[in-house]
Amino acid sequence: KRQHYAPRFRKFAGTVGDLFERAVQGVVADRFYRLLVLRPLQLEALERLDVRTLSGGELQRVAIAVCLGTPASVYLFDEPSAGLDCEQRVVVSKVIRRWVVDHMRKTAFVIEHDFVMAAALSDRTIVFSGRPGVECTASAPRPMADGFNAFLESLDVTFRRDPANYRPRINKRGSAKDREQKAAGAYFIFDADEDPAEAAERKAAEKEGG
Repeated sequence: KRQHYAPRFRKFAGTVGDLFERAVQGVVADRFYRLLVLRPLQLEALERLDVRTLSGGELQRVAIAVCLGTPASVYLFDEPSAGLDCEQRVVVSKVIRRWVVDHMRKTAFVIEHDFVMAAALSDRTIVFSGRPGVECTASAPRPMADGFNAFLESLDVTFRRDPANYRPRINKRGSAKDREQKAAGAYFIFDADEDPAEAAERKAAEKEGG
């Protein structure tokens, strides 16, 4: 099933290189833009391809590159992880931070549901609360860990980092790790050890799976 990201670009009749020349002509030849944006996003290899033939993930990376190449004081990214695999999400996070924050010295607002990407991108967080479709209240910007903990506390869910793949993993509700983190008010922990009971279950499942 084709994923329709950036429909405006999907209709573009031409190559990726043509699109860059038209949309971000001012920076497409810039050495730093190519080094910090196009190369890590692996877009140089796509420049001769027709934009209309790109996959959802490829088009998403093109759209991100065009956004980064557009002069602005503040950048807004709405779920940049859409259509990207885990490895690409990590790369995109690094690209956005290096280009917008480190190189351009600008500000970026990121709306993101992927905790790995959100953690890699964020310095501070804004937590929204309320009733869907009825009311919404935005908190003042707060340190990343405080924001993540407040959000997860509202869901009564705790996270830790998986020791095998280092991605956030939900603790089993009522497990020793879940109770320990809730008691400490630490709903979001990246460096916690694996819960012993879950470790035993995981090893048993791996053994059964051969």
